[in-house]
Amino acid sequence: MSYPQAPWTLKGFAFQTLHLIDIAKASPFIPPELAIVSAAPDKTLGGVYFSQYGTGSSLEYNELIVVAGVVRREQTIGAWVSHIYVDNPDSVAGGREIWGMPKELATFDWQAGAQRVVVQQDDRVLCSLSSSWRVSLVRQAIAFPVYSLLNSNFLRFNATASANFGWIGAKLEVPEVSPFASVIDTMPISAFSADSLELRVDGPRVVA
Repeated sequence: MSYPQAPWTLKGFAFQTLHLIDIAKASPFIPPELAIVSAAPDKTLGGVYFSQYGTGSSLEYNELIVVAGVVRREQTIGAWVSHIYVDNPDSVAGGREIWGMPKELATFDWQAGAQRVVVQQDDRVLCSLSSSWRVSLVRQAIAFPVYSLLNSNFLRFNATASANFGWIGAKLEVPEVSPFASVIDTMPISAFSADSLELRVDGPRVVA
């Protein structure tokens, strides 16, 4: 496999849903060495991220990311990615070998002018998202740390996104047969779009 070294620059658009997830349901997907951060009593914050990266990106591909919760180690919080799917084998290899991300291959079917997407593995639907109304927000940049595990070492890396964000109406469907149905089992508390997205994913460092 041939993939670029970190950092990766990814340009395109994305959708993000936010969910309050029962800590008891998130725990099986998060290593016990990481402390789960509460966002409400017995709840952590997670979500589902859909994106399409095109011209000007380090690699061109579609991506689905499931965040099972917010975690803490060394007094620094970050997201824990429990499931991640792409449609480019080079992205799978780079994600696994550089960042320790558990990437798998899937197919992405964008419909209705990219306002709906269905993600599948073979004949199994992993999830789908449909967006409706949108309220435009200001363009801004956000940065967030992410934790991962590679060869028994915990890693942390930063991702920085700049985009024209919007608050959207979104319908997320996760079938019972989906590998992450037990963790993403509620409707989103909020959802956002990111147009003209520019995402930089830095190389990781080992954390104690």
